[in-house]
Amino acid sequence: MHPSACTCGPRPGAPTLRRERPAALSTALPAFLLVWVLVLMLGTAALPAAAQATQAAQAGPAGAAGEVAVADYTLGAGDVVRISVFQNPDLTLETRIPDNGVISYPLLGHVRVGGRTVGAAEQVIADGLRAGNFVKQPQVTLTVMQVRAHQASVLGQVNRPGRFPLEQADMRLTDLLALAGGTTPMGAEVAVLSGMRDGQLVRLEVDLVALFGPGGRVNDPIVRNGDVIWVDRQPLVYIYGEVQRPGQMRLERGMTVMQGLAAGGGLTLRGTDKGLRVHRRDADGRVQVIEPRMDDLLLPGDVIYVRESLF
Repeated sequence: MHPSACTCGPRPGAPTLRRERPAALSTALPAFLLVWVLVLMLGTAALPAAAQATQAAQAGPAGAAGEVAVADYTLGAGDVVRISVFQNPDLTLETRIPDNGVISYPLLGHVRVGGRTVGAAEQVIADGLRAGNFVKQPQVTLTVMQVRAHQASVLGQVNRPGRFPLEQADMRLTDLLALAGGTTPMGAEVAVLSGMRDGQLVRLEVDLVALFGPGGRVNDPIVRNGDVIWVDRQPLVYIYGEVQRPGQMRLERGMTVMQGLAAGGGLTLRGTDKGLRVHRRDADGRVQVIEPRMDDLLLPGDVIYVRESLF
């Protein structure tokens, strides 16, 4: 035999590379498929929790328009609430809280939610569903659709007077004034808050201008259920005689006699600042006529009279 005949083919019984490759692939392929199926199963199981976390992050503290989702809000009679359980649409309930604060909830029966915060009411319902083996891991969401239990009134010189819901436990006087559209141009710089605190009637005068100064937030009182905020009309002073624009004017803070004359347009050609008179009522209601200096402060209700010059 020629020597080349021994090297042109494989030896008898020796495996070839073409036969080993399919065997290796057939062994690795089932293991690869098993790992892929496990990854898909774990990812699918995590989707509901991830989706819920994404929805909660997008929703923020408040839901749709008109809904209140503040955890520290205390529920009360008259509030309209909607209760839902994640992945359990049959447990969704929208109802008005009665006077006794007890609602009828599916599977649990009577549940007291009045007097509890939103977070506490959610926890009570979740604990009941878990204890009764109705839902293994209940995720309860309670949304206040309408606030009727906690309201306060804003009256007087505001753009939209009326009753407004207290949607948070720490709503302050400035928050209610903002809901009322702010004060009118004739509104005073002081608001009066009246209400009950610890069974006692309180009356608090709040300087609105000082609230926006350094540390003003500390003096911004928290409004409680049933409080009334009153914004009076800004005090007026009056000017007549030889001035360009006689009539009434708004008394600004720290306004002097000279500033009052300037607000009246100044003197006419026949007017004089000599013999200037201010008519002012005293504590007994009697009118006093005084001769002020130009830097004297004006008081609410003062009447300035500018005389005519004799020359």
